[in-house]
Amino acid sequence: MNFVKELEKMDKRKTFSELRQINVNEFTERKGNLTYLSWTYGLDILLQNDSTATWKFLEPMVYNETMMVRTEVTALGKTLEMQLPVMDNRNNAIKNPDARKISDSQMRCLAKNIACFGIGLYIYAGSDLPSDAIDEEKPDMTDLTIHWLDNINECLDMDTLKSAYGQAYKELSKNKEAIAKISAAKDKRKAELL
Repeated sequence: MNFVKELEKMDKRKTFSELRQINVNEFTERKGNLTYLSWTYGLDILLQNDSTATWKFLEPMVYNETMMVRTEVTALGKTLEMQLPVMDNRNNAIKNPDARKISDSQMRCLAKNIACFGIGLYIYAGSDLPSDAIDEEKPDMTDLTIHWLDNINECLDMDTLKSAYGQAYKELSKNKEAIAKISAAKDKRKAELL
């Protein structure tokens, strides 16, 4: 009987193709020019989709005075490994890293390892959205601006407004005119909510 339940659980697990379509932009953070998915959100999404997933930190590898951390994640019926150098905020390898730097790098490596199962993988390719979520034709910038203006105007509280504006800013950041429009809409909606 337990074997049948386990088979049913496995049948309900999502596939790589399904996980790679999840838009995780609301959970990302920016540091400099790079976008990161926090390990906490990546792990949360992974466990929601495969409650049997496990992970472990492998023995780091030392190269001269620098270090490479490694992780292993088992999910969706397979095990994948990942590695990441212990780096500073400019993504340069750190000589003789301390425990804090090693720990931080291990968690970043875990997030990167989780991405190999599809969750936020598009972030590492420099994309803003999962590839399957984008139409064959790129949407017109005017349509995107209108979309975000509508979202901002429909916000019912300050937290939602902050989140909508942050997402809009990320998506429209290369268009100064669009940023000006959504900023004005945000300020107007903020005044209405106060």
